[in-house]
Amino acid sequence: MQGKALPGFRDFYPEDLSLRNHIFATWRSVAARYGFEEYDGPPLESLEMYTQKSGDEIVQQLYAFRDKGDREVALRPEMTPTLARMVAARVQALKKPIRWFSIPQLFRYERQQRGRLREHFQLNMDIIGEAGPLADAELMAASIDIMRALGFGAGDVRLRVSDRRLIKALLTGRGLTEGQLPAAYAVIDRSERVPRHVLEEMLRDAKFGKKESSAVFEVAALRGTDALTQGGQSAEHLTGAVRALEAMGLGDFVSIDLTIVRGLAYYTGIVWELFDASKSLRAIAGGGRYELNGD
Repeated sequence: MQGKALPGFRDFYPEDLSLRNHIFATWRSVAARYGFEEYDGPPLESLEMYTQKSGDEIVQQLYAFRDKGDREVALRPEMTPTLARMVAARVQALKKPIRWFSIPQLFRYERQQRGRLREHFQLNMDIIGEAGPLADAELMAASIDIMRALGFGAGDVRLRVSDRRLIKALLTGRGLTEGQLPAAYAVIDRSERVPRHVLEEMLRDAKFGKKESSAVFEVAALRGTDALTQGGQSAEHLTGAVRALEAMGLGDFVSIDLTIVRGLAYYTGIVWELFDASKSLRAIAGGGRYELNGD
């Protein structure tokens, strides 16, 4: 009999499961207080659900195989495609806005590192059918309230928020083209973790000139009201969400920070991440606005 779980997987002894259950109970309590309903889906889905959005290269990051029915399948690496499938199946019957949450176990075949195993549980909260900034503010507020329910305050955690529409407007206003945006986003997203000379090399490889490269670093450095002021109309949604958080008494937790881009390509608006105050750990939580129809 093997003495250990598979690499990247965990055993939960009673004391560990007790802690996990406490965390899950806190998640469920806050989600219910915000009016969310719990749902779940199968841990095994069609492989095409993931490749049609992210391309065939994502297969290397998945537990993917051909089942006994000769179907290409994968253990779910994220919950959003399952959510989209479930909503699409009953879209006419569901009352909007939809307010659902889930606590799925997710699987990714990736190199193990601190805080990132090959399986994990996470809380997903989604609002569908609400275009205004209050939906974004509510989800961010819920993440902060979960931290408060677990005993953490503004001196312990920070919510850093930006908006892809704002970042896009600031970059294109400085002369970048639509085709240059993905490379610019990648550099901005890594700007706190990767040395400057490495980022500059990334931009040179993407055929950026000195002017375009300088523009990327200028945008990455913007914080607070400077970002909102320079963004003009493109900052309206972010301004509304931040003001809503301040009205809820949560302003002390919030920072406007344009280095928050998030890696997933489907985000189209506000994006945010929750960190420990010293930023010594990986992001605790994160999210953003996206279009379920892929537009």
